[in-house]
Amino acid sequence: MANIARLFASRVAQLAQQQQHQQTKLLRLYSSAAPKAYEFIKAELTGEKKNVALITLNRPKALNALCNGLVAEISDALDRYEADDSIGAIVITGSEKAFAAGADIKEMQPNTYAKCINTDFLANWTRVAKAQKPIIAAVNGYALGGGCELAMMCDIIYAGDKARFGQPEIALGTIPGAGGTQRTTRSMGKSKAMEMCLTGNMITAEEAERAGLVSKVIPADKLVSEAVKLGEKISTFSPLIVRLCKEAVNTAYESSLNEGLKFERRHFHATFSTKDRLEGMTAFVEKRAPKFSNE
Repeated sequence: MANIARLFASRVAQLAQQQQHQQTKLLRLYSSAAPKAYEFIKAELTGEKKNVALITLNRPKALNALCNGLVAEISDALDRYEADDSIGAIVITGSEKAFAAGADIKEMQPNTYAKCINTDFLANWTRVAKAQKPIIAAVNGYALGGGCELAMMCDIIYAGDKARFGQPEIALGTIPGAGGTQRTTRSMGKSKAMEMCLTGNMITAEEAERAGLVSKVIPADKLVSEAVKLGEKISTFSPLIVRLCKEAVNTAYESSLNEGLKFERRHFHATFSTKDRLEGMTAFVEKRAPKFSNE
């Protein structure tokens, strides 16, 4: 048991070192660059302390359909924001009419099976799911097909009261390819996922909340500001501990209960090797606000 505890304590140290290495590498790449202008997204810092990144999908004529260029720009923006220690959380949103109405079918239509296999088509769409910082999807309007899949790759989904979710690929002679059949099942259960994927029917924001797909339903005009407030609250905590907590929740998402409980307990034990755990508990005892150092 002592060896396991030491192993998990070592894991915390490795996570901190990996984070520092990644940030140093990316900062070398980006620090001298001016704020980047994108073609398909808008990227900015927001919140009272400018510690929340806001990525807005920006293909209004195509209802924010996900083309390769847009996906590549999201990945680039995430690389930049994950390298910035001042950013504690990231919000991804679209327009009030559409979060993202699906993948770009015109771009996808000429593909062949051989091309899909040889290029590992859609493999580069997973960057959001691999992010280490918390990502909040603020979904207004349509989140269909790839748009619904993009939202589900995020850690938390806030939905505007007029939002609609669906996986309509069945009507195009294909199936979801970026997690639609897998994440809907894990979020909503087999029956609801089957109905959504086999019929292409859309569900409302309220239905999505009842099914467990969405965390909260908010009036459309307040959606982004509420998502940013959530990001600001998360940003007040230790980035290192937030990362460990996110990793533990994601492990629950993908493992048995017994394995997840063991993983959680060892990560909990591992926090006792961090300065931020000591600071947090000391601040509580001393009745003051903690000053976390990401260590």
